[in-house]
Amino acid sequence: MEERKLAVLRAIVDDYVQTHEPVGSKALVDRHSLGVSSATIRNDMSALEEEGYITAPHTSAGRIPTDKGYRLFVDKLNSVKPMSAPERKAIHTFLDQAVDLDDVMNRTVRLLSQLTKQVALVQYPSLGRSFVRHVELVNSGNSKLLLILIADTGRIEQRTVDLFHSVSEDFLHDLRTRLNVALDGQLFTEVPERLIGLGENFQPDQRPAVNTVIATILDAVVTHSEERVVVGGTSNLARVGEDFTATVGPVLEALEEHVVLLRLFGEAAAPDALTVRIGHENSVEELQRASVVTVGYGSGDQALATIGILGPTRMDYAGSIGAVRAVARYVGQILQDK
Repeated sequence: MEERKLAVLRAIVDDYVQTHEPVGSKALVDRHSLGVSSATIRNDMSALEEEGYITAPHTSAGRIPTDKGYRLFVDKLNSVKPMSAPERKAIHTFLDQAVDLDDVMNRTVRLLSQLTKQVALVQYPSLGRSFVRHVELVNSGNSKLLLILIADTGRIEQRTVDLFHSVSEDFLHDLRTRLNVALDGQLFTEVPERLIGLGENFQPDQRPAVNTVIATILDAVVTHSEERVVVGGTSNLARVGEDFTATVGPVLEALEEHVVLLRLFGEAAAPDALTVRIGHENSVEELQRASVVTVGYGSGDQALATIGILGPTRMDYAGSIGAVRAVARYVGQILQDK
C-alpha cells in the first residue's frame, strides 16, 4: 500500500478509537498533518473502501475501519507505546507483593484490566511445562495421607490418598525422601518415567501403600493436569460504546466457557510471543466482533502459559500490546524469583 493511503488509514483508526464516531475527510484534515488536500484524502478514502479496509456504517460521510483495516494497521505498527518508568515500577511493586501463585494470577488480571480498560485473561502456568520443586506427604489420620506437589512456578496440586491402613512415620519419611530424590527438578511430563520401579525399593508389605501414592501422583500430573484461566475486568465491556455493548451478552457467555478461554490462548510458543486476532479471525463465533491480544509468559525459551486481553476491535492496539507485553514479562520474572 502507498504510504499516503496507509497514513490515512492510521489516522482513521486513531480517530475512531478515540471518538467512537465514524471519521470524515474534513476531520482528518483538521486533526492530522497529512500534507495533502481534502480532495486527495477523499480519493484515498474511496480507494481504501474499495479495497475493503474501511466501510460506511450508515449513509454519512464518515468511515470506520473493517477487520481487514485493523489487521493492516496492526501489522504496520512501527512501535508500541512503552510503559513509563513510574508505570513499570508500579507494576513490579504490585505484583511483587503477591504471597502465592493464586495471588499473582488475581493481581495480574486486576492490574491488566485497569491498564488497558479491557477484559484481562491469565492462564495458570501449565504443569506440563513446569518443574517439580517438592513433594510433601502429610499423615492426616484415619489411614489417609495428604499429597502435596509443588511446582517451581508456585502452582500446588493437592490430593487425598486413602491407604486403608495406617503407616509408620519412618515409612512416610522414607517414601517422602525417595520421591523427592526421584522427582526434584524434573519436568512434570517426566514424572511417570522417574517413578518406574520406585516401589521395588520397599518391603513387600509396604509396596501396596507406595503404589497407591504413585498412582495418586500420576493421576495429578497426567489425568487431571487441567489448565486454569482467571478472568477480570468484564465490567469494562459495558463502557466501550453502543456499537459493541449491543452484542456484549454472547461475549460474556463465551467468556464463561472454560474450553473457549483455552481456545483463545492456543499454544504459547515462547515468552513474549505476540498474537493479535481481530474480529472474524477469532474461531469462536460469539467473539467475532472482538479482538484478542495474547502474549506468552515465562523464562528461558519455553512459555509457561499465556496472558492477554479481550475487547472491541476498536481498541488502542499500540497501548494494549505494550501493556500486555510489560505485564507478561513481570509475571514471568516474579514466578521465576518466587
